Amino acid sequence: MQQRKFLITGATGKTGVYTVNYLLEAGHAVRAMVHKEDGRSAALRAAGAEVIVGDLLDHDDLIRATLGVSGAYLCYPVRPGFIQGTAYFADAARRAGLEVVVEMSQISAREDSISHAARDHWIAERVLDWSGVPTVHIRPTFFSEWLIFPWVLDTIVNEGKITLPYGTGRHAPIAAKDQARFIAKVLMEPSGHLGRTYELCGPVELDQHGIAGEISKVIDRKIAYSPATLDEYREHLKKYDLPEFAIQHFIEVAIDYQNGVFAGTDSIIEKVTGKAPQTVEQFVRANRQLFQA
Repeated sequence: MQQRKFLITGATGKTGVYTVNYLLEAGHAVRAMVHKEDGRSAALRAAGAEVIVGDLLDHDDLIRATLGVSGAYLCYPVRPGFIQGTAYFADAARRAGLEVVVEMSQISAREDSISHAARDHWIAERVLDWSGVPTVHIRPTFFSEWLIFPWVLDTIVNEGKITLPYGTGRHAPIAAKDQARFIAKVLMEPSGHLGRTYELCGPVELDQHGIAGEISKVIDRKIAYSPATLDEYREHLKKYDLPEFAIQHFIEVAIDYQNGVFAGTDSIIEKVTGKAPQTVEQFVRANRQLFQA
């Protein structure tokens, strides 16, 4: 195997950290781009990654970050600026002659989305396509990790309830670790994937009653689905000091969820990586202590 070097942005994030480690384990060199130095970046450096501090909204940082790498993973948080950052990144990637870029989008990305973040992701996909940079777009449904975000987990632990306003919608939660395994595989072996867009889902589709049942089974405590209204959900989110941009996104994707946008089961991760993504039960079992009252 010929060793190559990959740039991983958002390297301390949910998918980034696993992607860094999968690539290192496979014998490749990794440049991990982080927003700041902390214990998480120190762990990546200790694992063997080259760690650089940079900002996806800084053109010079991206030119420096892409120099000398053959491929990259582009991941941007739910905040304004992704279109600008993608344009900067696309220019840097063209200059560096990258052979493959895997871009983290989302399953709700579309040109008529009411969510500002989801529409930005759709435009960002187009920017990369127009740039000519060889790109693979991934559009995951809700991460399994969504269950352990404070505004979701707190009501599970403290009230025994999932209160998300998701109606009768369904999805197959997909763990960050499983997405990262797919991302790393595509970066290492991009042939056949370039120009493709993949929806990433877990193996079993459930509604929120079903997810509550899986949690209940693992922690041996009754968890119920008791949905809030959208207005109640907005007020709940405000308690967590989330920016309005994120709150607007979470409200609009809740409506998308009710309308079936997040539905689907895995059709690609197991095929490409040889391993099925984990179920909700497996994810909760691995994080059982977080769900305990």
